[in-house]
Amino acid sequence: MDRRTLDKGLQALSSLDIDIKQALASLGPPEPRVRPRGFETFLSTLVSQQISTSAAAAIMTRVKNLMPDCTAASLTKISDAELRGAGLSYRKIEYARGLTEAILSGNFNPEALVTMTDDAAIDQITLLRGFGKWSAEIYLMFSLGRTDIFPADDLALQVALGKLKGLSDRPSPTQARQLTAHWSPWRSAGALFLWHYYRGAPN
Repeated sequence: MDRRTLDKGLQALSSLDIDIKQALASLGPPEPRVRPRGFETFLSTLVSQQISTSAAAAIMTRVKNLMPDCTAASLTKISDAELRGAGLSYRKIEYARGLTEAILSGNFNPEALVTMTDDAAIDQITLLRGFGKWSAEIYLMFSLGRTDIFPADDLALQVALGKLKGLSDRPSPTQARQLTAHWSPWRSAGALFLWHYYRGAPN
């Protein structure tokens, strides 16, 4: 979601939700997040699972240094031992091989996601081993620029939403979806703002 679209979404949310309006006035807007489409972002998603951002960046840099270009075809030329040396676990190597095979066989085409509905694109991504709904939703938000995605299983979003709404406990994923249903069709902007709020909201 680029700056212009994000600002449009936040403006719409401010008119829909007084809590967003007040928090936005206090904290200011979040920065947009845009990632490229395709193999490299999917590979990076696998690399980053369950480790810190800095560790993921270091490993991804080492993996990319093993390839002339970051493509599925290039990954087939790298041995498991080299990937282990770059910092990938055996499980992540397995997932990366599955991603590569799916793309090269034509069973998964990242470019085809562009024309799919949100639900269809999420279903297609989650057929890949190692990619759950959260990973698919993040790809739709940041790589495809979809405006109405809310990753309700995200713990930080739950905590921030509970705080924004003055709840005694963080909402469940189901409750979070209910609390943000009226944000549609700008739930992606709402999610970005909640991550921003999570990091910067006063205690």
